[in-house]
Amino acid sequence: MMFALPRAALLRLSLALAVAAGSGAPAALAQDVPLSPAPQVVPAPVATTPAAPSAPQVAPPAAIAAGEPGTAASPSIGTDAPAADDSTEPDSSPLGAIPAHALPHDLSPMGMYRQADIVVKAVMIGLVFASIVTWTVLIVKMIEYLTAMRAINQGARRIEAAASLRAALGSADGRGPEDRMLRAAARELNRSAEGLSTDGVRERIGSHLGQIQARAARHMGRGTGVLATIGSTAPFVGLFGTVWGIMNSFIGISEAQTTNLAVVAPGIAEALLATALGLVAAIPAVVIYNFFARAITGYRLRLNETAAGVDRLVSRDLDRAAAGFAV
Repeated sequence: MMFALPRAALLRLSLALAVAAGSGAPAALAQDVPLSPAPQVVPAPVATTPAAPSAPQVAPPAAIAAGEPGTAASPSIGTDAPAADDSTEPDSSPLGAIPAHALPHDLSPMGMYRQADIVVKAVMIGLVFASIVTWTVLIVKMIEYLTAMRAINQGARRIEAAASLRAALGSADGRGPEDRMLRAAARELNRSAEGLSTDGVRERIGSHLGQIQARAARHMGRGTGVLATIGSTAPFVGLFGTVWGIMNSFIGISEAQTTNLAVVAPGIAEALLATALGLVAAIPAVVIYNFFARAITGYRLRLNETAAGVDRLVSRDLDRAAAGFAV
């Protein structure tokens, strides 16, 4: 630790040392110069200002190479820095991502049905039931239509081949509309007394035949009204389910306070499923209804032809009776 000395004392000390060393000066000069008393060592005041940070001490290369304890190993050029700990990978998920466990996993039609609202579920069940009714009507009415057409075609050919009403009636053994026409015409002929106008008899027989045709056509068209109802209302029912589902989706967005597509998409998909079911129920119903409308029109035409054949048999028998021939 260094101490501060006055400048005058230092000059006197230097002169005294030069005389004592024999620098060639007279001895009297050395005696004339009084020596100053020994300087008093005064400790320097402690500085109140904070000391500047000392520079880091660099250990000698030998100490660093030997790895002596207490020496800090400073990184040198060319030495590899310690590898960072990569045990934890950085989160690459985007900001605000929804955890996977919070998202619906089953996005199949059955899964979306399970997750849908109770109103949307009721709409879906109703549309599925309507679709089942549509295909049931198709199967049942197709069998009925084919059976009726086969019977009316056979009856029309038999009536055309018969020479008289009695001969055609003898071969009528069924309960189809053609056989009912023959029996109705025979009953009216038996009820009409001889001598009555033939025009009146044919008019009454024509009235019976028209009623039979109307009943047969109405029976064949039974069930097609359900198809018309399903075809016209199913899209609107599905649209109602879609509107309800989308409304619930927007409510869920408001409650979750997020517009993440992964949260919004499942609810909208459930809502659109109702519209899809409505179209699935409506489109086949409309197509099947149009098919049966054309088929029933053809069936009515065949009934008219059969009735005309019965009317011809009656007219032929009346003309024979008027001419005095045996009927």
